[in-house]
Amino acid sequence: MDQFRGLFDKLDQNNDGYISKEELHNEMKKHGILSADGKVKHVIDSYDQNQDGLLDYNEFLSYMQDREKKWKIHFHDLDRDNCGVIDQGDIISLFKQLGVVITKTNAKQIIQMMDKDNSLTVDWSEFLHHVIINPVDNIGELVSSWKHNIVFDVGESRAMPMEVSEEPGAWRTFVFSAGFADAVSRTVTAPIDRLKTQLQVNGSKAFSQGFQELRTGGVRSMWQGNTVNVLKGTPQSTLQCLIYAQSYTEGQTQNSVTVQQRFALGCVSGTVAHAVFYPLEVLKVRLNLLQAGTYNGVLACARAIYTNESLSSFYRGFKPSLLCMIPYAGVECAVHQSIMNWAKSNPSYNSESQLFFFSFVAFASGQMTSYPLAVIRTHQQAEAFCPTSRLSAGVLNGLLGIYERNGFRGFYNGMGASFVRAIPCASINYLLIRKFEKMFSPES
Repeated sequence: MDQFRGLFDKLDQNNDGYISKEELHNEMKKHGILSADGKVKHVIDSYDQNQDGLLDYNEFLSYMQDREKKWKIHFHDLDRDNCGVIDQGDIISLFKQLGVVITKTNAKQIIQMMDKDNSLTVDWSEFLHHVIINPVDNIGELVSSWKHNIVFDVGESRAMPMEVSEEPGAWRTFVFSAGFADAVSRTVTAPIDRLKTQLQVNGSKAFSQGFQELRTGGVRSMWQGNTVNVLKGTPQSTLQCLIYAQSYTEGQTQNSVTVQQRFALGCVSGTVAHAVFYPLEVLKVRLNLLQAGTYNGVLACARAIYTNESLSSFYRGFKPSLLCMIPYAGVECAVHQSIMNWAKSNPSYNSESQLFFFSFVAFASGQMTSYPLAVIRTHQQAEAFCPTSRLSAGVLNGLLGIYERNGFRGFYNGMGASFVRAIPCASINYLLIRKFEKMFSPES
């Protein structure tokens, strides 16, 4: 009972004999617990017998005793050699049983979340304290909360496992989950993406042209080009994630990789993936800019380019696009990884909303450094069918041409739409990828 009393007194920060929602929430945030607001509400609602919105000692003791009964057997299951403590080997074995291979460094990080005496092992008292503060219902949820601290995001806040599983099923689950979530987010935000492309080429005229097309082509016209965008975006982003993850040298973790290395890895992974799928980008831009019904589908558009132009047309604007991808992917990965590592070492900045904001900061950083090149790329892709897009050859001359035509503002036409799209796109990815992972998991 002494350990229960000690924990109650620690949480009762103002020594009034009660634990408030704010006090319990603050302790959860210190431990980096996800969805702290909902979990605090659930604990208070379940054990607040007199409905005063607070937990006195007896009410909190009831909660702690229930956690003790529930998790005692799980602790013994995790303690595979029955030595009375959980060590790094036990954590590695648990993840391996779930089809995920993690390094000793990652296992050590998980142990350190619970280890109070710096022994690099977790005894029953320390484990119980952890599951009291982290009120998950089963081992699966507990592992998910641990994985939150060993994942990284690449582009639009897509979660990517830091350690590559040796089990084929684990990769298949991730690819399917990421792919379906990405497809849904791109489809929902397709009208904004098309508007961005039109703004890059036509400037403010894009709004009047858009309304005109909406009247003639109907609501469905707003989604022209979305099919090829999904076909391009999902495998491209997945390939970028795979290259980035596999590029880590053996024994390195996200904490040991320097900012310069992150920048280089982001550049390499983004450039390779972009080059492979670039022809689909050309098709998407053409479908976004032309009136609905110009081509009878993606294949018809590709056939028309091949027949009336040449194979090289599928790589129009590739040079500025390549130059654009280097600062965009490099800056986003470097900024995102650096901010996330800092946030995870500062629990007060580790809430879901704050981590989401940091992901958006990384995205915005990448966009702002590369956007003028993206505008040139779109203009060069549109040169074959849009007279107003014809600029002087070359990246530098293209920049000068845009400046002469539209001034400095022309370099950032459509960037506002890109930012507006990023918020729902990232939110949908963040919410759906976890649901799809559960759906496609072999154990579900």
